[in-house]
Amino acid sequence: MKRPLRIGTRALLLRGGGAVLLIAGLGLAAITERSLLMHHLAAMRHGGDIVVVDSHGPRPGLHGSMVLVSGTPEVVEAPRDADFNLSIPVPVLERNVEMFQWREVRVGADLHYELDWSDQLQDSGRFRQPAGHANPKAMPLESKRFDAGKVRVGGFVLGPLLVHALPGTQTVPPDPSRLPANLAASFSLYHDYLTTSADPGSPRLGDVRVSWQAVPLQPVTILARLDGDRLVRASGADDGQGYQVQVGQRSLSDVLPDVPEPPEFTLARRLGAIVLAALGSFLLLWERRRRVSDPLLALAVGATAIGAVSCASWLGGDWQPVLNWLGVTTAGVLVVALLHRRTGRQDRVP
Repeated sequence: MKRPLRIGTRALLLRGGGAVLLIAGLGLAAITERSLLMHHLAAMRHGGDIVVVDSHGPRPGLHGSMVLVSGTPEVVEAPRDADFNLSIPVPVLERNVEMFQWREVRVGADLHYELDWSDQLQDSGRFRQPAGHANPKAMPLESKRFDAGKVRVGGFVLGPLLVHALPGTQTVPPDPSRLPANLAASFSLYHDYLTTSADPGSPRLGDVRVSWQAVPLQPVTILARLDGDRLVRASGADDGQGYQVQVGQRSLSDVLPDVPEPPEFTLARRLGAIVLAALGSFLLLWERRRRVSDPLLALAVGATAIGAVSCASWLGGDWQPVLNWLGVTTAGVLVVALLHRRTGRQDRVP
């Protein structure tokens, strides 16, 4: 038959267990808050605290935050090249106009002239030997960029800077059947562009060719600041950029390798730390004269301890968490003081 534990041994076990649980709660709180602080300080260099969102667009409480969202761009208002009656549902459409011209080519001391396509007007008046190399005085058409009126990713509207930052390019073949009558008489289709050359294989001086490039619709990941329903550049970011645009569905660590991932289940970790500290406090109070209010007292002591450690963990970082945890600590101290005062009165009652 086993002998019961002596009172001193039981008290030692209770106090030891209580101390272990209390220290575990304090450690969990410190690790959680320091991890959040490290994430916060690193994120601030890129514009501010980062929220990883799904594809359901803006929601309350996100305004002003840095948002990380992935998805395929959705073109709501497609760009249109009215001159050539060309429209395609892409974020950006670019028209490139080239003219067959004389170019002055210098290689060391050698100087020669050649006919070639150029998207810039070659001013033959500045040639060293302009005779016999005269170019047209102006480009008949100009290159232009046409932006979509509205582009969304994951339900978020992209600001103009982010639309222009979308990566990639693809050739857009023109449709001669849609050309206005005045251009249809001058241009014909050759490969993936339109040209005025009677013989596209042997162009002549002054011939023009026009081609189009577009930003393709492909999955992208965007990090930018939310302003209303629009994602924009975070001005004043320490990294000098204030946004990120990358191809594919990327995690935060892919987009910003220098920003550590925040701890998962933050709320559960914080509540768990308070529960562990409260259980530890309850065991430490076990040898007292037990009262109905002891569980509440233990909870208040645990919250006070966790609040103090968490508050100290955020010093030197964001002041809002400091104030929040200071409020938790103050509330815990007030509850402990009230319960202590009440139990003191009860002890004096004969």
